[in-house]
Amino acid sequence: MIFGIPANYLKAANCFLRLYVVRGISNNFCHHLSNGYRIPGIITGSYYFTYTAKHQIDQMEVVKPNVESWNAAQLKDSGRRNSELCKTAHFKLDWYKKWCDAIRETPRLHRKQWEYVYILQALHERGCLREGKRGLGFAVGTEPLPSVMVGHGCTVMATDLDYERGESLGWDSGDQLCKGLNSLNERKIVPDEVFGQKADYRAVDMNAIPQDLTGYDFNWSSCSFEHLGSIKKGLKFLKAQLDTLKPGGWAVHTTEYNVSSEFDTTTEHPNTVIFRRSDLEEFADWAEREGHYVEKLDFSLGTYPTDFSVDLPPYVSEPHVKLLLHGYVVTSIGLIIRKGDAGKKKTFWSRLTGT
Repeated sequence: MIFGIPANYLKAANCFLRLYVVRGISNNFCHHLSNGYRIPGIITGSYYFTYTAKHQIDQMEVVKPNVESWNAAQLKDSGRRNSELCKTAHFKLDWYKKWCDAIRETPRLHRKQWEYVYILQALHERGCLREGKRGLGFAVGTEPLPSVMVGHGCTVMATDLDYERGESLGWDSGDQLCKGLNSLNERKIVPDEVFGQKADYRAVDMNAIPQDLTGYDFNWSSCSFEHLGSIKKGLKFLKAQLDTLKPGGWAVHTTEYNVSSEFDTTTEHPNTVIFRRSDLEEFADWAEREGHYVEKLDFSLGTYPTDFSVDLPPYVSEPHVKLLLHGYVVTSIGLIIRKGDAGKKKTFWSRLTGT
């Protein structure tokens, strides 16, 4: 224990920063390192760690964070959502504020709120949130997304694990399970009569998606497929959910991402597993071979001080962009997938030539 901080927390924080440097994920971050500048480090509990370096990390010191000195010019955005990690810059953009208003929440630095907003923005950009579109939601709990989608003219099928089974598995705390349509419009985003006409609910196990759920324009899930029992089952779901879409349909799913290790992770757990870069790249490679499309995988961690903040249990309300889970530094990642045209499975030559 150092400065009253458990050694495993320090180990995770150190692993997090070293991964960031070794991978070279952020060019700006590495620019600061190579020029020997002091860079924002990791807030761990009440202590704030920074590293100073010239070509390598050689010193650690405890200092007070100076957020105001951080260069605000780091706010950059591609203008269109990629498959990407949750990062502080997103919370400062107009589209983030827009969708927070839509779900009737005040913007806050919390990755769970980011997941809702990211899903809505990704679907909006791809023309899915408009009159006549059909959407399918997995493990919806009591989330506000179905009512926002109905408000944009969509017809929605919301699904979740059977309540009694979910209760037996310990998912009945808070608002984690859906009890039916009445659970999905509690914020009165649209009138109840409108919601009842354009939304439906059905109990569905994500490990066994019914074959009659097909022909949807889009589907989504918010941090759900990491709860299916294993990395293997989560990847199986990502493949199976494509069968619910019509050719050209879009899927947007968020999950837990392991920031601190590309090798060690929680691969099997009854509650939560943590996906690595290699797991998601494996899925993207499979999808391409099958003729589907995955938006560019962007694993950059962000450049704001709060992108280096690691929330420790018991977790605070914000900032909560990254957290310590099962001994690993974790954040949320969003995946955007387009189902390929039927019969358009790519050959080796087409993948090689990009045709």
